[in-house]
Amino acid sequence: MMSQATKEKSQYRSAFEEFAKQIAQGEPLWAARLREGAMDRFEAKGFPTTDLEDWKYTNVAPIVRAAFRPASNKAGSPAQPEMIDPSIYTEAARSRLVFVNGVYSPELSSLEALPAGVVLADFATAFTGEHADLLRESVEQNAAHDEDAFAALNTAFLRDGAFLLIPKGVSVEAPILLLFISTSADPDVLSSPRVVVVAERDSAATIIESYSASGDAVYFTNAVVDISLGDNARVTHYKVQDESLRAFHVASTRAELGRGSAYNLTTITLGAQLSRHGIEVLFEQEGAECWVDGLYMVGTGQHADTHSLIDHRKAHCTSHQNYKGILDGKSRAVFNGRVFVHRDAQQTDAMQSNKNLLLSTEARVDTKPQLEIYADDVKCAHGATVGQLEEEELFYLASRGLHANLARNLLTYGFAEEIVDKIKIGSIKAQLDEAILNRLHARLEA
Repeated sequence: MMSQATKEKSQYRSAFEEFAKQIAQGEPLWAARLREGAMDRFEAKGFPTTDLEDWKYTNVAPIVRAAFRPASNKAGSPAQPEMIDPSIYTEAARSRLVFVNGVYSPELSSLEALPAGVVLADFATAFTGEHADLLRESVEQNAAHDEDAFAALNTAFLRDGAFLLIPKGVSVEAPILLLFISTSADPDVLSSPRVVVVAERDSAATIIESYSASGDAVYFTNAVVDISLGDNARVTHYKVQDESLRAFHVASTRAELGRGSAYNLTTITLGAQLSRHGIEVLFEQEGAECWVDGLYMVGTGQHADTHSLIDHRKAHCTSHQNYKGILDGKSRAVFNGRVFVHRDAQQTDAMQSNKNLLLSTEARVDTKPQLEIYADDVKCAHGATVGQLEEEELFYLASRGLHANLARNLLTYGFAEEIVDKIKIGSIKAQLDEAILNRLHARLEA
């Protein structure tokens, strides 16, 4: 009998060969070689198992067992404008790229609000443009960091992606939306979004990376985002994951920071039955600063995993990390945050916090903040908490006339408010407010 490992390799190899035939015409030779090499790496590694320390609490067997394949139809978009309207943030209505089931949709995209010099394009366009060499260099360089099977699989099925170049000294006023929407037009779709962002020296921009669904289909989103900040560049990055509750979402975000640059990442995790987000921030030059914050809200049947590495390689850099989780029903969350301070990274200032609120006795969270320090002149701290609502606070609110359920909801929202208030995009903040209040209202009715 064919082993499960052999079966999964054979399944994806077959899908890869079919996929390669579909896109062979007009594809750069280097891209074909890159994808072939990635497929070989994927087959050599295989999907991770719970025997690996980094995957100890997240079992990807449901992904392994399914037969996901890339969307087959590149011509035309199965989504209509009215279908994606709820996913378009007002502030970014005229500065967006839209991808449907992993395929770029020019009809649903708009670049009207972008200033001159800013490049926002799908890969097919960028590969033939004046910045093709820059995109190729970035994709090839970052593909070399495909340390797990999921990243290698993303590169193997590389087709459409988003390329954003913010030139030296340019500040982009309007937020830039990268919308990846999944529909039920094709069952069991594998989407492999790839995002490359290059923010040159003294530039500034706000990026919204959004994942949503127009139905409740079963599909698999496997995303890779690579961000490079030049000296004194400023990038604010929001990631909103609101996939179908039957979907799977695995993503990695990697940011390299130049001298004096600032990277501000906020992730919101609401959807998917199983999600995993790997974050890596590299301090490549002195004087850089990052904020890596997030909120995950999960209910019965959901599993959310966040793994982060804040890699302090140079001196005089600062990192802040604050993640909060709200778990209800029979749900599971994992947080593993690692701060690594190298020997030469003197005068590092690194703070890390993970707090979790359990609204159910069946909810479970595994949290593991870590500090690994090899420098002797640093200021580093970390902490984690897991708990339920305080009875004293509930009693206080009840004594002031609030109904017990309303008091619980008020305290729950208050727990999340620190992350919600950090969001500066009104449409995202309103969406998150609605999501929190809807879940609390549903809990009241249960």
